[in-house]
Amino acid sequence: MSILMEHAVDTVAIGRLASACLKLEVATYPKPGLVSHVDSGAHDDMDAPLMYRSAASLTPYFIEMARAGADGARMPALRSIGIAAERAMMAATGGVNAHRGAIFGMGLLSAAAGFRDAFDVAGTLGAIIAQEWGDEILDGPGAVDSHGARVLRHFNAGGARMEAASGFPSIYACALPALIEGESLRPRDPEAARVHALMRLIATVDDTNLLYRGGMEALDFARNQASLFMQRGGIDAPDWRTNAITMHRAFVARRLSPGGCADLLAMTLFVRNWE
Repeated sequence: MSILMEHAVDTVAIGRLASACLKLEVATYPKPGLVSHVDSGAHDDMDAPLMYRSAASLTPYFIEMARAGADGARMPALRSIGIAAERAMMAATGGVNAHRGAIFGMGLLSAAAGFRDAFDVAGTLGAIIAQEWGDEILDGPGAVDSHGARVLRHFNAGGARMEAASGFPSIYACALPALIEGESLRPRDPEAARVHALMRLIATVDDTNLLYRGGMEALDFARNQASLFMQRGGIDAPDWRTNAITMHRAFVARRLSPGGCADLLAMTLFVRNWE
């Protein structure tokens, strides 16, 4: 452990929580078009057991991210851990990209958690990411041929890198308040609160997975559907589950999957639990 570290950090707890939040996202239903413990949504190449294997394979790398953050590491070191994590994920899933976006975002949050606990700094994990690594995130190399990169070039959307460099506003201004609201509306149903937060994300975020699958038409459809769900009261509506299942089936019929929002939900659960 680095001599830079001022306080002891439970990096194992951070890494385990990160993976547990990825699994908790999978164990949420109904989610429009997404893989869950109930069905595979709009995906032919993924199911819940595969997603769980992927999340489990990432635990040691989230631990390593937390340790690197506690050591005051810069982005090249974090990026190297992320690349190794992607390889482990691909090996665990037989080459299926189950959590590439989550590796980036959850990895940064894990590093920020390690940094915050080591140096006893104030502020949210998102604020720490923006302050410590924001410029390096934007200036660093990107995956030129990834789905997200193609979408960004075509639609000029901000994408995951801008979201992270800005301190994850979609988490702190959108998903986290919705999750807390959902917990208040249905305190005995944490799954419902997670659905509530996800729907708020879908209604708000420029999800590059939706743009890749169906362009602006798909994004507009998803946003309108999620906005209508929330306007009806979200999970406060007596028939909320029926409404959400109907929406899920509509997404599946159109082969739409808001995977970016799913990653943000998992990250929101991490922030809610760690902060």
